[in-house]
Amino acid sequence: MSESLKDKTVKGVFWSSIERFSVQGVQFIIQIIIARILLPSDYGLIGMLAIFLAVSQSLIDSGFSNALIRKQNCSDIDYSTVFYFNIIVGILLYGVLYLLAPFIASFYRTPELINITRVVAITLFINSLTVVQRAILTKKIDFKTQTKASLTATIVSGVTAIIMAYSNYGVWALVFQSVLNGLITMILLWILSKWIPRDVFSRQSFKEMFSFGSKLLVSGLIDTLYRNLFTLIIGKQFNKADLGYYTRADQFAQLPSLNLTGIFGRVTYPILSTLQNDDKRLEEVYRKYLRLSAFGVFPLMTGLAALASPLIILLLTEKWTGVVILLQIVCFSYMWYPIHAINLNLLQVKGRSDLFLRLEIMKKGIGIAMLFITVPIGINAMCVGSIATSIIALIINTHYTGKLINVDFLKQMKDLFPTLLYALSMFLVIWFSIKRIDSNIIKLIIGFSIGVAYYFLIAYFTNSPELKAFYSLVCEYKNKLKK
Repeated sequence: MSESLKDKTVKGVFWSSIERFSVQGVQFIIQIIIARILLPSDYGLIGMLAIFLAVSQSLIDSGFSNALIRKQNCSDIDYSTVFYFNIIVGILLYGVLYLLAPFIASFYRTPELINITRVVAITLFINSLTVVQRAILTKKIDFKTQTKASLTATIVSGVTAIIMAYSNYGVWALVFQSVLNGLITMILLWILSKWIPRDVFSRQSFKEMFSFGSKLLVSGLIDTLYRNLFTLIIGKQFNKADLGYYTRADQFAQLPSLNLTGIFGRVTYPILSTLQNDDKRLEEVYRKYLRLSAFGVFPLMTGLAALASPLIILLLTEKWTGVVILLQIVCFSYMWYPIHAINLNLLQVKGRSDLFLRLEIMKKGIGIAMLFITVPIGINAMCVGSIATSIIALIINTHYTGKLINVDFLKQMKDLFPTLLYALSMFLVIWFSIKRIDSNIIKLIIGFSIGVAYYFLIAYFTNSPELKAFYSLVCEYKNKLKK
């Protein structure tokens, strides 16, 4: 990795990590406090709206964010064109959800969803005002500025939600937390990014970016619909408490997986985009990113699965024990998420948004078939089916990656197998080491300590190149700070 790329990677990963884990860490603590006050059914109410909000958010982005990041020389005309388009989409989507609110409430047979939908949907318009600002900052690998905005918004909205929860506002604490978080983030990003839209809209710029972004839009919609089918079906077929258990399990699993994926994805995409015309260099850097992401995510997910029971009981109390088995299962599905994301990033880097779309249709078709096979068996079976779907999707993704830069499934698995072996053996070591311990807090302390020690020792004694690369990046950043 050249010094310039290494410098960008170290800086980007550091500040992206700070943003993700400071924001998500604070958010995690806040959600723990709120979850101890509210009921699983309160989270179930918000979970019922997940698919509608997620689909709407995908439409707001419309793939333009990635199109802006990928484009080598963006002008103010490009940025302004996307900005005005997003505002129009945001307003239209809020109006649609406002009108659909009674039908959503009728679908779930839950009348209180009418007002909840109409208020929480305000976040869609607010978020439409920040797409360009985030794209500009990401293009510059400037995650420090995004950290300031996101962390401030998370703390203020979180404290407000805790006060509301203690004041018996119930589900409305979660609703206002979402709206306030979006509003504060929007205001700060406008102030800190120092970008102001021009009074211009270019049809040519719109067509150019839409030709690339439209495929990503459809792909994103398919992915969003698929991922939220779980909450839709559970909310319809089971009760609110079951949906609350699932959404909490999903959120716990997402904390390490999606955040590390987001960290690497936001950093690697703009950097890999600069190498899009040099296949040999692209392959080298791409494989290094894959190995590093797996080295970080695999042990976190298997460790979380091994410690799920004492963690949930200690943090959320006994009323949330229904989360445990679901969390353990989905951890083994989410552990592959960063590998999927980096593979798909490569398709975007090479400008193959058409192939990106084709793959999404294939994979989600398989996933939906698996989902409907497992629904009659129960929620646990649905989660197990997601693991199988994830593995099948990985095989499909890597097949096409292999065609583009000769890094196919077997080559990637050869790169990742040592780390996978370390993580799975660590899971077994933690599992057996805490099996006969009664105290949940002792289980956590011993399990965590043994797991961390085992993972790094086995990586050290087997001369893991990923451990060396990780150590090199840490040293590089320390040296950078000293200068």
